[in-house]
Amino acid sequence: MEAILFGSIGTLVETSEVQRKSFNRAFKEFGLDWYWNIGTYCRLISEPGGMKRIQNYNGNILSQLEIAKIHDLKESFFLELIPKNIYLRPSVEKTIDYALKKKLKLGLVTTTSKRNIDLIGNKLKSKINLDVFDLVSTSDDVKKPKPNSEVYNFAVSKLNIQKNEALAIEDTVTNHAAATGAGLHCIFFPGEYAEVQDIFNKSDLTYHLLDKVSKFEDS
Repeated sequence: MEAILFGSIGTLVETSEVQRKSFNRAFKEFGLDWYWNIGTYCRLISEPGGMKRIQNYNGNILSQLEIAKIHDLKESFFLELIPKNIYLRPSVEKTIDYALKKKLKLGLVTTTSKRNIDLIGNKLKSKINLDVFDLVSTSDDVKKPKPNSEVYNFAVSKLNIQKNEALAIEDTVTNHAAATGAGLHCIFFPGEYAEVQDIFNKSDLTYHLLDKVSKFEDS
């Protein structure tokens, strides 16, 4: 194994509940009577991208400009809420230490904004430093979001690694498809609100990340 590629921010930290609350605050601020409960949000996050979630829920009520304004509001509320509600997911810190000791390349292969990356990175400094990652991608690096595999192809090229020697880690079925679509082996490390579909290959599923990573290297 040459590299471990963490996928979305959700593979490092739990943000779904903060995201959900941020959307609901944005709807209220914009004057909408929408409210996403946990069940609704679990369904909506099967599609990556906040703008896309609003669009899918919209039903042709709002214009693209209005959707963009709501998303901007949501991002502002997220930036306000996340510093008080951020923690590393189980065994993530140990998995990063494992990669560093083994001299494996580390990537954070996400298409979120640089603003969100910087915010979360600053809040995690006492636990992990994103500077140890050889690559941290953002929405500026690709044109097509996940489940398109563009960001993984970008990461493999940028890190100069072989696809069969890279291990990806993703937190939703859709994001998992982005990694496997690029020809990478991918561990499914679902977050609190991620649905685990019956069709999913359970051999890739884990809630104990380091155990799964070390077994992959030994195989």
